[in-house]
Amino acid sequence: MKSGWVEADAQALVDQYARMRIGRELALRVYTTRLLGRDPHLVLHGGGNTSVKTTMPDLLGEAVEAICVKRSGADMATIEPAGLLALRLDRLRKLRMRKSLSDEEMVRVQRENLLDPMAPNPSVEIFLHTFLPHRYVDHTHANAVLSLVDQPAGEAICSDVYNGCASTVRYVMPGFSLAKMAADAFEAAPDVAGLVLHNHGIVTFGDSAREAYERMIALVTRAEDHLRKNRKSVFVTAQLPQAIAPLKSVAPILRGACSLKDERIEGAWRRLILDFRSDAAILNFVNGADLARYGQAGVITPDHTIRTKNWPLIVPAPQDGKLTEFKTAARAAADTFMERYRAYFARHNARMGGIKKMLDPLPRVALVPGLGLFGLGRSKKEARIAADLAESAVATIANAEAIGRFESISEADMFDVEYWSLEQAKLGSMKELPLAGQIAVVTGAGGTIGAATAHAFAAAGAELALLDIDSDAAKKAAMALGGATLPLHCDVTDGSSVSAAFDKVAETFGGVDIVVSNAGAAWQGRIGEVDEAVLRRSFELNFFAHQRVAQAAVKIMLAQVTGGCLLFNVSKQAVSPGPDFGPYGLPKAATLFLVRQYALDHGRDGIRANAVNADRIRSGLLTEDFIVERSTARGVSETDYMRGNLLGREVTAEDVAQAFLHQALQLKTTADITTVDGGNIAAALR
Repeated sequence: MKSGWVEADAQALVDQYARMRIGRELALRVYTTRLLGRDPHLVLHGGGNTSVKTTMPDLLGEAVEAICVKRSGADMATIEPAGLLALRLDRLRKLRMRKSLSDEEMVRVQRENLLDPMAPNPSVEIFLHTFLPHRYVDHTHANAVLSLVDQPAGEAICSDVYNGCASTVRYVMPGFSLAKMAADAFEAAPDVAGLVLHNHGIVTFGDSAREAYERMIALVTRAEDHLRKNRKSVFVTAQLPQAIAPLKSVAPILRGACSLKDERIEGAWRRLILDFRSDAAILNFVNGADLARYGQAGVITPDHTIRTKNWPLIVPAPQDGKLTEFKTAARAAADTFMERYRAYFARHNARMGGIKKMLDPLPRVALVPGLGLFGLGRSKKEARIAADLAESAVATIANAEAIGRFESISEADMFDVEYWSLEQAKLGSMKELPLAGQIAVVTGAGGTIGAATAHAFAAAGAELALLDIDSDAAKKAAMALGGATLPLHCDVTDGSSVSAAFDKVAETFGGVDIVVSNAGAAWQGRIGEVDEAVLRRSFELNFFAHQRVAQAAVKIMLAQVTGGCLLFNVSKQAVSPGPDFGPYGLPKAATLFLVRQYALDHGRDGIRANAVNADRIRSGLLTEDFIVERSTARGVSETDYMRGNLLGREVTAEDVAQAFLHQALQLKTTADITTVDGGNIAAALR
């Protein structure tokens, strides 16, 4: 590992913040915090923390001795000065003499001493920084160091590697007790450059930002050198099927196995999003004959448990051509995982006096021999974090096994961290959105109605795949949503294009729960005179395309076994045809009955099928020129044409989007046709 310190970059940041009246010490603290946070071998997803002791103004403008410490959960890679919270140092230091401090007392003391009383909570490890005397303190979960200390003989290995330049602190749960033990260890050997926290990470310190940072690099490099020089071969490969089933087929089956019926709401499921990873190192790990031992031995550092749980789900290798057998085995493995988790919770909750509330028992990491690993979460972001941490664990455990035998903290210790109120606070307390954990596909997503529908579903918490024949339009719609939105080129009149798009959705997110089949276009002509080729083109896009999309979605939904929702953009033309509009209305009428056929044939599978019949929506279909044509055909003004309904109100794409969202949320509604037209008796179905 090499130092990333660049003097010119450090000075540039100092100068930048000086213009904002932010001092040099805090500016350099930001600089080295970012250097640490940008290296995934040191820090991942809110882990680790840094601090600086300096002078800061209080609310009255009076200078006070303060410690600026990373905000709980802040991303070190992108931190700004506001992410380092200032607290009164002298008051916190006085607590060094206390024998103990409860979590509730610790939080109260932290908040009482914030210079800004409205600031969020600082890191739970603030006292670790406070009780060490150095101006700068850095704490990371360096993989190489964890590979040394996550061993039965971890302390002896570290003693040999560091030879007096770093002291080892035995494992204790993060917080006040660890802070006191770390301070004791330093005071017993004040010449050390850092402290190795058993089963947890490493702390370095110094009188300058550069000294603390480069001590971290130096001590981690020592660990890397030891691992490189003392390796033995690991992970004898298990016997695997000759042909492994593809990701596109495995992911929906695994996702379905890792879903749970919501007993409170009939028809509701708790679903997770998937994020897949595979490379030579991961395959070497998951293909090991001894995977059941080292793969489920526990977390590499306590901070991970709140995002990955304490052990992963392991399923059998999926043999190509035998997906039915894999589905049965995956479901059995997931059920066993959840039973084990419930028993784990019951054991340790009893130890706690029964005061804890169980989190959902679903896995957050799945290992699939022959294929790779999956991170799972209620959003794509959560799934990516779990996958990142799982990759980190793979590297750390592999290195630990290469020099000895990986060993995690005890099950009781893992529970104490997983259900520690201070760690749970990192995950936030916001109420989940109604479509959290669900994957929605929208066709024609680059158009007005498609884009509005995508916005509505994203706002409700769904992960989105946006399909359009115009790739640029799909990308533009995805950029407007941000996040993990997936734009895809898809010609819905081409079966291979539809299959490829849905394969990509399954590979990216794990499956499909909702499809809004929206793509369409309008052809006109008097039915007795229209060219047959025109009629066939309209049927291809306005009927057969809906069937292709729905069929591709149902294939995935049946693999998941968690139901789903098919939504179709039909039209009032399906029940109330307009003059010279037969080439458009006829296939739409067929699509209306397609909706009902899906409801009839797949209701037993928990798959709902509904449609929206909209009318006169300004869009790529109903352009300004087209409005002129239709108003002329009706013999009315353009304004009267657009407001030609019982309410006298123009209907918008957002109104259609809300109708689709309503249908997606109604778990006991299928074969429904919702009219969104301001009121048109001729087009009313009931």
